[in-house]
Amino acid sequence: MIRLGLCCQFSEVDIAFRRTTAAALRGRSRAVQLERLEALCRHNVQALRAAIEYCGAHGIGAFRINSQILPLRTQPEVGYAVSDLPGGAGLRGAFLAVGERARALGLRLSFHPDQFVVLSSPDEDIRRRSIEELLYQAEVAAWVGADVITIHGGGYGDKPSALARLARSIESLAEPLRSRLALENDDRVYGVGDLLPVCRDLGVPLVYDRHHQRCLGEDLGIAASTAAAVATWGGREPHFHLSSPRQGWDGPGTTLHADLIDPGDFPSEWEALTLTVDVEAKAKEVAVQRLRRDLAGRGVPLWSGAAGPVVTPPG
Repeated sequence: MIRLGLCCQFSEVDIAFRRTTAAALRGRSRAVQLERLEALCRHNVQALRAAIEYCGAHGIGAFRINSQILPLRTQPEVGYAVSDLPGGAGLRGAFLAVGERARALGLRLSFHPDQFVVLSSPDEDIRRRSIEELLYQAEVAAWVGADVITIHGGGYGDKPSALARLARSIESLAEPLRSRLALENDDRVYGVGDLLPVCRDLGVPLVYDRHHQRCLGEDLGIAASTAAAVATWGGREPHFHLSSPRQGWDGPGTTLHADLIDPGDFPSEWEALTLTVDVEAKAKEVAVQRLRRDLAGRGVPLWSGAAGPVVTPPG
């Protein structure tokens, strides 16, 4: 059974998440800042509720929550704890209610932090701020029952040293963050084969991104990569990513995501698996529905509603 996932936003459906900038709040009193931030957070939790209702009604089995669901939560100038906000306890309760509804619908929720979250950095301050951001997302993940927080390995050309720092950073993490953390192969530095030893040594699952693997180059074949990634999930439903290049595999800029998924880019090796596949396409819910139609035409079993299995967060 394939559970298709929608990532963060909508293309045509009138559901939108709001954010702001530190510059827009700079110069305001702290009370005004917190009032405005609370209003944005309140709107976003309501939008999240609408998003999961839409997904449950349209056969979309997973939803990736935007990292700015609580805007500027860890920003150095205007960051805040939820308890600082007017009505913060009620806000937390609203997120808990969203989690209950997601479980009732059988939906899987996840996070994918922004690129500035780099646990392999040689800069201690970057690692510290990365962990702070991850802890915030783990807090919200615990409220709503999201079981996956996916990060990349990072950069820093000396792979052995960078991967060693990555491993040490992961080892330092406390629950409930570490049990939700997953590593994803990227399209520039770390392939499946680079990350598998870290995943196996630390018990961290691998989110296999097929598009990234094709861009970086095949360090392992698709069948071997799929089997190895599935094994890292320890019996939990694996979580993979899929996208297509904007101008095709023969065009320029193959790392750029297309509006839709080319059905030929969905691996046949995945069809018989029980698997969550986040659809990373610019057309968002339109792309997910198009891929659902294409896969159904191939006879692929698809998640279709609350009758599907519920993924329980670890720990």
